[in-house]
Amino acid sequence: MNYIILDLEWNNAYCKKKKGFMNEIIEIGAVKLNDELQVIDTFSIFIKAQLGKKLHSRVKELTNITNDDISTGKPFSQAMSMFRKWVSNEPNIIMTWGDTDIRVMIENFRYFNGIGFIPFLSNYVNLQKYAQAFMNIPKAEQIGLSHAAEKLGIDFENYSLHRALDDSKLTADLFKTMYNKSMLDSYTHICDASFYTRLTFKPKPITDINSPLIDKTKMRCVCDICGNPCDRVSEWKIVNHSFKAIFNCKKCKRKMRFLIRFKEYYDRVDIKTSTVPFIEKKEIINVVAVEQQSTTEQNEIKGEE
Repeated sequence: MNYIILDLEWNNAYCKKKKGFMNEIIEIGAVKLNDELQVIDTFSIFIKAQLGKKLHSRVKELTNITNDDISTGKPFSQAMSMFRKWVSNEPNIIMTWGDTDIRVMIENFRYFNGIGFIPFLSNYVNLQKYAQAFMNIPKAEQIGLSHAAEKLGIDFENYSLHRALDDSKLTADLFKTMYNKSMLDSYTHICDASFYTRLTFKPKPITDINSPLIDKTKMRCVCDICGNPCDRVSEWKIVNHSFKAIFNCKKCKRKMRFLIRFKEYYDRVDIKTSTVPFIEKKEIINVVAVEQQSTTEQNEIKGEE
C-alpha cells in the first residue's frame, strides 16, 4: 500500500461559461510513501492557466508563484494524465489536509474534462480530520497545517508554506508522526458514488416550516433566567434563513425573541438557536424620548451658564 499526500494551489478566476468564479488549479505537489512510511518519490508541476491569465495579488503574495509560471505550465488534462501515471495502479490511499483540495479537483475535472469524478482516486483520507481526532481537538476548530506541526513538535520553518510540494512534504511528516494503522482504517473512505454525493453536497438552510426535516420539538423557548418553558405569543417569521418568534415567560414576566436555524447537510441537520430580550416598540420610543429630553435639559443648563 502506498500513501499519496497531495496538495494543490489554485487561483480564483472568473469563468464566462459558468458566469461566475471558480478555483482553477495552478500547481500540484505530492509525496509518495510506501507501507513503511519511507518517501519513495515526489511530484511537482505547474498547470497552465486557462481561465485566469493573471494571478490575484493575494495568491502571488502567499505562494510566490508568478504569472510566467502559470503561462508556461502544462494544460490541466495533460498534467492530470502525468499525475495519474505517477500515482500508478498500485494500491494506494490519497490524502489531503482538509477536503477542499479534493472538492476543487472535482470541480476542475468537471469543467475541463467533463467528468464528475477523479480517475485515480480509489481510497481517500482527510488528514485534517484524522489529525484533530489524533490530538483530541474539536472538529469545529479546524486546525491549520502549521499549527498542527507546531503542536506535534515538527519544525516547519524550512518549508515554503503555501507551495504545493512543500506543503505535501510537511503534511507527510505530520502523517508519519501520527500514524496509527487501526485509526487510519477508520478514517479511510472508499471513493464510490456515495463518496462523491456526500463530498459535493451543498449545505442549505431549511426555510419551509412544514419540511419533514424540521424537528418541531426543538422550536421551543426556555427562559434563560428561570429555566421554565415559555409560551409563544407571535407567529413564526423567516429572518435571514432563521425562524423567529416572540415568547413570554409567565414566571419572570418578560418577553424574549427566539431564533432557530435549521441547516441541511448530507447526513444531518444542524440546529442553532439564540434568545434575546424583547423590547416593545413603545418602550423603545419612551427611552428615546427620555434621552432626548435629558439632552435638551443639559443644553438649556449650558445655555444659562
